[in-house]
Order: sequence, then structure tokens, then C-alpha cells
Amino acid sequence: MSTLQDLHQGESGIIIKVRGRGAFRKRITEMGFVKGKEVTVIKAAPLQDPVEYKIMGYNVSLRQSESRLIEVITLEEAFNQQIRSSDNNFKGTFSDEILKTSAKEKSKIIDVALVGNPNCGKTTLFNYASGSHEHVGNFSGVTVDSKSAILKQNGYSFNITDLPGTYSLTAYTPEELFVRDHILTRVPDIIVNVVDASNLERNLYLTTQLIDMDIRVVMALNMFDELNDAGDRLDYLSLGSLLGIPIIPTISSKGDGIRELFDRVIEVYEDRDRVVRHVHINYGQEIERSIKKIQDAIWSDKSMTDQFSSRYFAIKLLENDPVILPLSHTSPEFKIITEIANKEINRIESQYTEDSNTLITDAKYGFIAGALKETMDRNHEPKIGKTPSEKIDFWLTHKFMGFPFFLAFLWIMFQSTFVLGEFPKHWIDLGVNYIGSLIGSLMPPGPLKDLLVDGIINGVGSIIVFLPNILILFFFISWMEDTGYMARAAFIMDKLMHKIGLHGQSFIPLIMGFGCNVPAIMVTRTLKDRNDRLLTMLINPLMSCSARLPVYILITGAIFPHYAGTVIFGLYLTGIILAILISILFKKTLFKSKEAPFVMELPPYRMPTFRVILSHMWEKGEHYLKKMGGVILIAVILIWALEYFPRGQNGMSQEVRLKNSYIGRFGQAIEPAIFPLGFDWRMGVSLITGMAAKEVVVSTMGVLYGTEQLHNKETTSNLPTILQNEKYNEGSRVGQKVFTPLAGISFLLFILIYMPCVAVVATVKKESGHWKWALFLIVYTTVLAWVLSFSVYQIGMLLSR
Repeated sequence: MSTLQDLHQGESGIIIKVRGRGAFRKRITEMGFVKGKEVTVIKAAPLQDPVEYKIMGYNVSLRQSESRLIEVITLEEAFNQQIRSSDNNFKGTFSDEILKTSAKEKSKIIDVALVGNPNCGKTTLFNYASGSHEHVGNFSGVTVDSKSAILKQNGYSFNITDLPGTYSLTAYTPEELFVRDHILTRVPDIIVNVVDASNLERNLYLTTQLIDMDIRVVMALNMFDELNDAGDRLDYLSLGSLLGIPIIPTISSKGDGIRELFDRVIEVYEDRDRVVRHVHINYGQEIERSIKKIQDAIWSDKSMTDQFSSRYFAIKLLENDPVILPLSHTSPEFKIITEIANKEINRIESQYTEDSNTLITDAKYGFIAGALKETMDRNHEPKIGKTPSEKIDFWLTHKFMGFPFFLAFLWIMFQSTFVLGEFPKHWIDLGVNYIGSLIGSLMPPGPLKDLLVDGIINGVGSIIVFLPNILILFFFISWMEDTGYMARAAFIMDKLMHKIGLHGQSFIPLIMGFGCNVPAIMVTRTLKDRNDRLLTMLINPLMSCSARLPVYILITGAIFPHYAGTVIFGLYLTGIILAILISILFKKTLFKSKEAPFVMELPPYRMPTFRVILSHMWEKGEHYLKKMGGVILIAVILIWALEYFPRGQNGMSQEVRLKNSYIGRFGQAIEPAIFPLGFDWRMGVSLITGMAAKEVVVSTMGVLYGTEQLHNKETTSNLPTILQNEKYNEGSRVGQKVFTPLAGISFLLFILIYMPCVAVVATVKKESGHWKWALFLIVYTTVLAWVLSFSVYQIGMLLSR
């Protein structure tokens, strides 16, 4: 069989098929190299690589490594084929139509490789399909080399190769090496992965390795009768959608499903099967980071990615694969690639105190566990599992107990964030007050002193006191991620989200939103469906990010000091419920689309070292500190200036001067819009400045409410106490407390829902590709916040009368 690489300058051929992995085939076919098209060699570069071809009226250059994966039929081959098929009656006339007919016949030859575990019924299936009589045994190692046969069906010829049985595609046994070498070098058109239906967990491990390779696979779910006889039920259609692999139940000993299997092979070969898609197995945050770094180095040499998936190559390097490593010697970037791989291996192994190969294997079994958890209903659910992870999962992912456990953990997390954070928060608060008093006593009166004390120290200090609370929150989140419970939490919520159109991958950005909405929205790039991406972006800001936590702690500490953790837990839960309701509404109106299936991985539980958790906690907390010296500091200075000027006349009271300041005038102008929500003008100004960053709400309150107290002789010690004692000095609420429980709930709801920070808005614009979605996010969240806060406050006032 000829390939483009075999053609010489001026020679032409008709394309029969394009071999290779999925991403390569997609790129080549998009360039016009599709079956049935004529291609002509124009010329080769001086060093014979690349080569210029003419196809569909265009000149295109391909590397030799790419051209050898494109099969063609030449004029000579078509002539010989015509001679053989005409029984010596060929008249000597050879037209373009005959050439294309010969190419069409050749394109209906499909190379199929049977791959599966020992004792999965693979050779029995091979014998039935081909009429061969290979020896079949009930033990591993029966097939010591490959066997080939031909099957004809529906006008297609299948060159079937029965490869040795193997449990994986690593480099430990001759069978494993033989199978992997056949797949990578011979490049079969379709892999038929024969799986023992009665032992799915073990058999699907090999499937995950085929998924990493990014090749076309059809699964024969063999011995399907044994699974049914055991009383188990498997939704194999859903499992196929999750894996991106068509699944056909077969009973090879009886021949059941064999014809349907090869009919499906034809569908996949002709790219007509809708189930086929390439999925990425999630190996966890740290390993994925390493894979990306190695991939970046591999992509610098494009010839390496023609035959091998860069992701597959990176994973194998992380596994220290002794066979893959020499392959990279052919690349000029070999030294850089191996140095990066070794560095990442050392980094991962030092963090987890386990070898990288084990970590990747655990992640694969977590992927399998998640897929089967969603699609398989066992007849006899064991009370306890065989492994420690299964024993724990019996309770934590139980269909009745899992959700209460998850809610209980969230409550403990938020209660701990408030209670445990109070001690260091108080110490930092004392330190901030001491620094402010010290500078105030050393500096002469004037604008610079007021800027430092009333503005920067009072404003930034009012936020930095919440650093312990932020770190405690991130400690719990890091613990959830590193132990494997975060995956369980996503799995538990996934069952609920599945019913409202948020099943699968879209829930991952929502979980990440509890940390920061910006990277969470960027993660939506992994969603294949545009409508799902947009919907996830628009509801993600309803997940309470860590920037809102200082506001929550300030208000709850001032108004609900004994129930602060429970109130904060309720706010996070409210955000989740609102996201669900908005998702249902938008899914039925703006974003009608079919959901994309996704496997929720369940990796084994692992107790991380305290150092690893602290490292991840600090990575997240560092972002909070950087904002102090950036957007928050700038916002505080601006707020102080608007509050400080104009200075007014001497002898003017602080309250009057504040109202006559630029920020005071602005606040009183917007007060009619927020007064029905239970807010005073300073709360309204805080909401406006909070558009820059939600932490700035606290800074603004520190400047606006704290300034008056700092100028009084009896200085109040901290901002929560100031808010507790704050009263209206005029208007219909004169003498009443500003921060009543009802006003506090209304204000917290508004903080939860209204327009996210400008960084989130900019990210939505960038990821959606249009300003209209960013503006829509601003409008819908702010309107929803106003309506809900108005409803809560006004209904509460009516009930209290």
C-alpha cells in the first residue's frame, strides 16, 4: 500500500484513507486531504522535507512524517488492480473514473485490531467473526503473538488482527510492548476494545490508556449475559457517551452482537458515529499542571505530535516509561523535554510522597469509578468496599447520606472559618490600631497624616484583618482537593445538577468559583458546547468567591455574632440554589442545547502531608495579599480623596462634612434607590466601590463609618462594633440602628448576587467573545439583587409590624 511519502515529483494519487490519531486526522482533513481527492507532488524542499502538494486547486506543504500517514492509490496500482479484477479482459483503456473507482474500493478496506485483557473472550470473538479456529483458553497468555483474518460485511473488508491479551499498555511485559508497538507504528483504522462485562473495573483500565492515545475505538462489551445473570444493570449507552466510545454488547461464544459490532466499526470509520469524541481524563490539579508544561515543550517540535498525542507522550514521560523515553531522542528538543519531565516528576513525588506512576494509575481508577458510579446499578451493593476508599465512599457518596454529609462539612468549614479566625483576626486588628495610633501621634496634622491613618491604614487594615479567615477557608478547600473529597462533593452535587442541565464538566467551574470566579470562568474553555459555556459563565458569579467572605464576616460578626458561621453557610447555600434556579430558567429560554456527558472522577482517598496543604493554601491566599497592594490600595486612596474633599469650613461637624464631600453627595444621590432595601447612603457607596473588588466594600465602610469615630475623643476599637452602634441621624428612621438584622440580611443578599468585580466582567467578555454577555451579566445580577433584597426587607418589615 502506497502513501504520499512514496510518490515522486510530478506523480499523482487518489487518497484512500488518513491514518493517525484524532487531532492529527482532523487537522489534515480540514486542509483538504480527504478520501477520494486527487493529490499531486509539486516539489520537495532542498532537504527533502517538507514536500509541497497540490490538492483541490491549492498548494499545501506537509512534513514527511505527516505524508506517510496518508494512504493513496497510484495510477500503476489502479492499473494492476483493474487487470486482476477483469480476468484478463482489460482493453487497455484507463480513465480517471476507473482510478477513482479503484480508490473507492481500496477505501473500503478497514484495518481492525482487537485489544483486550487476557480471558476477556477476545480470541473467541475473533474466531466467530473470521471463521478461524484459534486455540481458546481460560487463562492469560494464550495469545502469544498476533493472528490475522479477513471478514467481509456490507461491502467492506475488515483486516482483523487479534493482538495478545494485555492488562495495560505500559512497558513491563512483552505482550504489552507488542500491543502498544502495533497500535503506534501500524496505526490500525479502528481499535476494537474487547471488555469483560463481568469485570469492568479491571478491564476499563486498558480503555483509559486507549483514550489517552486519542485513537478511534469501538468497545465490544463481551460476556454481557454474565453481567445480566448476576442481576447487575449497566446503562452502556450512557457509559459510551461518557467515554466517547461506542459500546456494543456481545456474547462472543454465541455470536450475539458480532454483526452489530462491525456495523458500528463502519460508522466510526466513515466518521458518521455521533458518540465518538476525545475526552481528557482528569489527573488532578498538580499532575495536569505537569502535563501542560511537558506538552508545551513537545509542541515546539511538531513532528513529534503527528503520530503521538502530545498529551499521551507527556503522560508516558511522567510515568517514567522506559520505551517512550528513547523515542524522544529523535527530537532536537530532547534535552529540554526530558529535563522538564524529570523536574515535574520530582515536584509531584515530593508533594505526594508517592511515585508519579502510582498517582496516574490511581487517577485512572478514579475515572473508572466515577463512570461506573453514574451508569451501573449493582444487584448486591456491598455494605463495605474492598478498599479503604470504597469503605469511606459507601457513606460519603451514599444516595441518601452523601448529601447531608456534604452539607454538614460545608457548615463545619464556614463555622470554623469564623470561630477559629476570630483569634488571629483580633490580634491583627490590635496591630493595625496600634500602627494607626503610632503614626497619628508622630505625624503633624495635615492631609498626608489623614491619608495614611484614615485612608490607607484604616481602609486596607479593615481588609487585612480578614486574612486568617481567608486562609482557613482555603485550608479546608485545599484539604478537600488533596484528600479526594472535592471530587466526591462534585459527584454528589452532579446528581442534582444533572436534572437541571448542569451535568458533568460544567460543575467543576462552579466548585472552583468558591475560590475565585476569574479562573473558574476561564476553566469553562474545556466545555465543548458553546451554550453550556455561556450558561456556566453567567451563573458562576452566584458562587460566593473568597473576596465576598470579608464582607460576610464583617456583617455577620456585627449583627449575628453567635450565629455567624450558620449565616455564612446559608449565604453560600443560597448562591447554589439561585444558580440552580437561574440555570433552569436560562436553559429553557436562552441556552437550549443537548448536554455533553462527562465522567466525574472518584480518585482514591489520600491523606496529604501538612506541608502540601499549607503550600496549596498559601498559593490561594497569596492572591488575596497581592490585591492589597494593587486594586484595593488604589481604590482606598480614591475613596479617601472623595471622602476628604472638599474640606468645608472650620468648625463644621464631621457628619456634615462627610455629607458635603464628593462621595457624600454621590451617596445621597443614589440613596432613594437603596433606601427601600434598608440601606443608608454609605452602604450604597460601599456597593458601588465594591464593583472594583468585593473586598473594597469593607475598605469603604472602614473609611466612611470609621472616620467619624476616629475623629471623636472616644474612639471605638473596631469596625464591627462601630456598625453595631451606628444609627440614623435624620430622616424617617432617625434614632434607629442602621444595621438591623433585617437590613443586614438584605445587604448580605445584595453582596451575594449583584454585579461581580470588574475582573470577572472582563473575563466573561474575553471568554464569550462579546461584550453583550458581560453587560447582560451586570444587568441581570444587579436587577436580581435589587428585587430579592427589596422583597426580603419589605416583607420582613410588614411581618414585624
